[in-house]
Amino acid sequence: MGEQRPKIGLALGSGGARGFAHIGILKVLEEEKIPIDFIAGSSMGALVGSLYGVGQSPDNLKQFAMLFRRKYFIDFVVPKLGFVAGLKAKEVIRMLAKNKKLEELDPPVAVVATDIKNGERVVLKQGDVAAAVRASISIPGIFVPEKIDGRLLVDGGVIDRVPVSVVKEMGADVTIAVDVSYFRTEPELHTVYDVIMQSMDIMAREMVRVQEFDSSVMIRPIVKHSSSLDFSEVEALIERGEEATRDKLAEIRRCIEHWKENKDERVND
Repeated sequence: MGEQRPKIGLALGSGGARGFAHIGILKVLEEEKIPIDFIAGSSMGALVGSLYGVGQSPDNLKQFAMLFRRKYFIDFVVPKLGFVAGLKAKEVIRMLAKNKKLEELDPPVAVVATDIKNGERVVLKQGDVAAAVRASISIPGIFVPEKIDGRLLVDGGVIDRVPVSVVKEMGADVTIAVDVSYFRTEPELHTVYDVIMQSMDIMAREMVRVQEFDSSVMIRPIVKHSSSLDFSEVEALIERGEEATRDKLAEIRRCIEHWKENKDERVND
């Protein structure tokens, strides 16, 4: 007997602290019993998606997010390839990921990073979860790149802000994409971090427009400015994720039904 429903893929985008909205999205999809068969994530999307694949519930992820304090994750170094060594962050991720490997996750999770030397997209589906996520969250100029298999890897959002094509390649019939970016036309730039993050948002604009056409459903939970480095509004960001997903439930269900109808037509032909 063939599949009675489409395989559903979730593409979780990058966006720093704004990526905590992904938790609210996962929560609503679970509550509404919309299955998730594949997850692909860039940067913060890789972090949330991987921990969900490990078995951390949306409630557990929310508790982690509420307790998040940058001082526990940031280890500054003398600047060379970045300001932050990332060792502390990797150890915290390893603990939350229960020392698991990507190939053990359920649903399957693909982590997107960028090879800083040759500019290629690197999709990680095997190996240490902590190392893969550490690579994907490595904002260029802030984090020291992560070295995996001889490649220097940085933030997946540099090359693939919302990895829709990756989750399609994994086998998804219906793709739910989540864009947590927010572009400011007149930003206040006070630090090097502000300049770097604004540059990332500029690079993302055209990229995300293309990905919207490529996805079945695009969810955009960020409706007002929230700094990608401000971790003080976690609860509000999670709530925005929930609200934005509820607004898209009818569209998601239509996509699922449309797939079923098309499948029936193909069978009858």
